[in-house]
Amino acid sequence: MIRLRPYKHCDAKSIVSWCKDEETFMLWGGDHFGTFPISEDIMNQKYFDDNGDCTEKDNFYPVTAFDDDGIVGHFIMRYLHGDNRILRFGWVIIDDAKRGCKYGQKMLRLGLKYAFEIMRVDKVTIGVFENNNSAYQCYLSVGFHKSKDIADSFEDIQGEKWKIIELEISKEEFMS
Repeated sequence: MIRLRPYKHCDAKSIVSWCKDEETFMLWGGDHFGTFPISEDIMNQKYFDDNGDCTEKDNFYPVTAFDDDGIVGHFIMRYLHGDNRILRFGWVIIDDAKRGCKYGQKMLRLGLKYAFEIMRVDKVTIGVFENNNSAYQCYLSVGFHKSKDIADSFEDIQGEKWKIIELEISKEEFMS
């Protein structure tokens, strides 16, 4: 059984270790963390000193998933464009030793439950790179679907244009 808790400085050691290669690093955070490899200090600076690049002071909520054996996953939450009825998930990553075992689904379902029941949002959105099929399939399996309100976009990653598919799920869809 997995549980969620707020991210702590010490979590960075495990999370950065899951980015074993540049492709995994780029699929996880794009170029938001600079260049590969990422260090614990860079991750903690982004989260604690730079507020996850959020301009609003109370708009960045990093979350760590864990089980009885330790940390298994991580993601962040932030309100979208200052609207406290829409929450954005991002920077989702699972321990590479746990991939394929439904940890991502379990973690995201708990995150959605928290978003809808505790944070009382109406909708959660998430973006996924088109070339990250395993993450895309995971998001679909928990109920996300193509967004009606947010157009797909592109991000420059190492001189290439990577398509970001925008997904969403409403409270009603999740609770049904």
